[in-house]
Amino acid sequence: MNNDRRPLASRDTSWAQAIARRLAATSLTPDHVSQLSMLAAAIAGGCYLLAGHSEGWVRGAWLVLAVLGCQGRLLCNLFDGMLAIESGKASAEGAFWNEVPDRVSDTLILVAVGYATSEPALGWAAAALAILTAYVRAFGQACGQAADFIGPMAKPHRMALLTGATLLSLFAPLWDGRNELLLAALWLIAIGSLVTAWRRGRRLRLAMAKTMPKTMPQDITKDG
Repeated sequence: MNNDRRPLASRDTSWAQAIARRLAATSLTPDHVSQLSMLAAAIAGGCYLLAGHSEGWVRGAWLVLAVLGCQGRLLCNLFDGMLAIESGKASAEGAFWNEVPDRVSDTLILVAVGYATSEPALGWAAAALAILTAYVRAFGQACGQAADFIGPMAKPHRMALLTGATLLSLFAPLWDGRNELLLAALWLIAIGSLVTAWRRGRRLRLAMAKTMPKTMPQDITKDG
């Protein structure tokens, strides 16, 4: 098992493997799928913005489309890896397309929710903290450590929470005019991402301390 891959139960399901085989038979590459994830996130973000300025069934329709966009983003994240590893279509640029689109997607979705709930600063903060969790993981990998996908607010958790809050807000009473459920989800994502970054950072420091040589070489910049 590759320790640098996010553990996903859906990867081993029959439906996911069947779809991956169909995709592998096309000219589609993992990098293309990764790029499509940004399109799905842009659709989700746009729908959240429109929902924030709509009422009634129109608002509900935009929220449903936003959920589909969030889930489409996750499906792209699932199948780009399966195409690259299981189907042997990995490219030299794969590492770039595996990371950058996710950071763009988080920003597009979370910032849009912030504006939709009239709390743009919170949206930007949630996006920045989400990126921080990924930065700590990627920095650990650059230091030779295994990828750490621990939560409580890793990417799948963020999207699951936001999806749940969005679906619940469809049935919220009339007083939910300012999308309070979405606002609560955004707060939880921001705080949870901060906790996640702290946990990953602490585990990384401990892992680095264990692998550090017990006897440090003499500083060659000093005399003697």
